[in-house]
Amino acid sequence: MSEVHAPRSTAQVMRSLVPSVYLPSLLAFSGDAALLPVIPLLALDLGFSVPAAAALTTVFGAFSFLGPIPASRVIDRFGARRSLVLTGTVLVVAGVAAMLVINDGLRDGVEHLHRLALIGALVVMGANTQVWKLGRQAYLGSALPPSMRARGMTLFGGTVRIGQIIGPLLGAGVIGLGHDTWVFGLQAVMTAAATALVAVFLPAGERRGPAAAGQRRRSPRTPARRRLTRGVLARMLSVGLGIAPVMAARVNRPVIVPLMAGAMGVNAFWVSVIFGVSAVVEIALVVPAGTLMDKRGRAAVAVPCSLVLGLGYVLLAVMPVLVGHEGRAAVITALLVPCLVIALGNGLGSGIVMTLGIDVSPVHERTRYLAWWNTLLGGGNFVAPLMVTAITAVAPIAVAGAVTGAMCLGGGTWLARVLPRVRPSGGGRRA
Repeated sequence: MSEVHAPRSTAQVMRSLVPSVYLPSLLAFSGDAALLPVIPLLALDLGFSVPAAAALTTVFGAFSFLGPIPASRVIDRFGARRSLVLTGTVLVVAGVAAMLVINDGLRDGVEHLHRLALIGALVVMGANTQVWKLGRQAYLGSALPPSMRARGMTLFGGTVRIGQIIGPLLGAGVIGLGHDTWVFGLQAVMTAAATALVAVFLPAGERRGPAAAGQRRRSPRTPARRRLTRGVLARMLSVGLGIAPVMAARVNRPVIVPLMAGAMGVNAFWVSVIFGVSAVVEIALVVPAGTLMDKRGRAAVAVPCSLVLGLGYVLLAVMPVLVGHEGRAAVITALLVPCLVIALGNGLGSGIVMTLGIDVSPVHERTRYLAWWNTLLGGGNFVAPLMVTAITAVAPIAVAGAVTGAMCLGGGTWLARVLPRVRPSGGGRRA
């Protein structure tokens, strides 16, 4: 994909990407946001222990670490549109199958097969979601001019936040009408609609068949290319070290909050409502965050994002302990207030990780370099739930929240040091 520098306004560029990227992403994210908070609670219903329920989310982390490079090869070989349509179809089938099998177990008696069905569904979803994530990110990196990159990527991140409002609220409604397992069906419906939009509106783009792929593999590794690769990796490691705690905080939220809620006697309905209300705060910051990044640099957003996330997680660890079991309203408030602070930090960071990934990736072979970036951060996604699992094996879930908060505070301090020296690729002002 080549860099696009069409002389169009920001509004024109954004409107052209709505049916092909933003709307499908909104639908897909809504389905995911409805499902993720319910997975730990479903795991408990199926007989998993608290540490085992937390460990289930490592499936997504493992594919975040192992999946981007294979995903980039799939996209290079078949093109973004074909890859997204194929993997979207697989996601729909997996969601419907999980709903039917797990619901059968909870109704007629849980057996080992039903626990395997949940694990299998998460494996299929984790693998195929990587293609969706990388394909959309790479396409936006090419379609957005550098001068409006942060706004475009932040708007993409904003679709995540809108999905986090729509998804949990729809999930709460579905749970109220039926059962927790129905959220798998909701996720399948939303993914099917997203896949249909991609099939119709996303440009086919460049397809690299076997011959082209082989030619690229045989391309000479010149000294200049090796120096470029080393320089790119050095930048990725430097920036990634600071932004990884933000990713860990995002991964841990749908694990720590539901498990803490379960320990305090708060059911899945209220967990979904808390996630939905928190997302309202995030969506309000999408446009200001993108504008600030394009005009004042990435550090102006990334640093407060990480620090506020850290504060929110510290509050999440402390407030429920202070409140104890003083009443239903007090318990829900003790969960809601820290989640709102976390939402404030997360909203400030709408699109920051994807924007930084584009910034540190050269224009040439961007999909391949983005795969490296996603693999680097995927390592953090993989370790974060393992950390929660290890902590909950020996300590209360609140300790995992405190550790996550401390990591974010340290990451914000590091980003304040390194980001001002990073210049986005493709031109533009310093970060």
